[in-house]
Amino acid sequence: MAETEASLLRQFPLFLPQNRAKTVYEGFISAQGRDFQLRILLPEDLQLKNARLLCSWQLRTVLNGYHQIVQQRMQHSPDLMSFLMELKMVLYPAESPDCFVDLPVSFSVSWTPQSSLISIHSQFLAALESLKTFWDVMDEIDEKTWVLEPEKPTRSATARRIVLGNNASINIEVDPMHPTMLPECCFLGADHVVKPLGIKLSRNIHLWDPENSLLQNLRDVLEIDFPARAILEKSDFSRDCGICYAYQLDGAIPDQVCDNSQCGQPFHQICLYEHFSNLVLAQELFPLLLQKEIKKWLRGLLTSRQSFNIIFGECPYCSKPITLKMSGRKP
Repeated sequence: MAETEASLLRQFPLFLPQNRAKTVYEGFISAQGRDFQLRILLPEDLQLKNARLLCSWQLRTVLNGYHQIVQQRMQHSPDLMSFLMELKMVLYPAESPDCFVDLPVSFSVSWTPQSSLISIHSQFLAALESLKTFWDVMDEIDEKTWVLEPEKPTRSATARRIVLGNNASINIEVDPMHPTMLPECCFLGADHVVKPLGIKLSRNIHLWDPENSLLQNLRDVLEIDFPARAILEKSDFSRDCGICYAYQLDGAIPDQVCDNSQCGQPFHQICLYEHFSNLVLAQELFPLLLQKEIKKWLRGLLTSRQSFNIIFGECPYCSKPITLKMSGRKP
């Protein structure tokens, strides 16, 4: 209690208790370069929700239109200090208040010392309206396709990784300000599956019509229909990594796929990297180990090698050649 009173005195040195029971506070609070007179009458139990607020006519004029907000904060503020800090914010601070929003674009507040919270609210509503088309686009994708990532997208998320089938997927990055234009596209999966899709995208790019929805345009240029999760058989899309047998690993999901059409097993990039790195290391450390009983373990060593950021090896499942290209950095 003493600490709270000391904080109150530091923040509001002109607002002091008027009796020993500290049920009456009176004085001034400073905001917007001005001092506003205020008197607060607390009940004997000191519960702020039952307090009375007496304002000078200047303060009453400034708070005009904020009565419900003030009453709400009196009901929910844990103590007098917290309430006065929130009241000071309502009194149009000279500097723009910090605004935290879940939007896919930056939200910059236009603010002057004469601005109010109402003006911020109006600017926020305008920002929401400008993003309506973007959210309609993303909602349609979430509703009509199987989205792998993010599993629970926020309203600020601009990317979606969508299942195409056959252990293949497409990652799209949508421009929030131009949501019906061609997004950035990255295909993930076995080469024999995703290369034809890349060719179709290049060949049919002229078919993209901004008047149509983004999802419809993707259907048209890729010449496919996105399978819904409810009807896609599990055998058509294996979710778990073939090495660690998990779906998510440190937030990542399998994004490397064996190119053998008879296999198509997915792997985490880091799992394949560690698997091949161990084989390469073993080859360097044990070049003379030729005993018959370990030949089976060593059979993949001759094909496991690394060149810059590309590792060449064999699929741990079907032994067909597989190439792992590290994305910018080693795990």
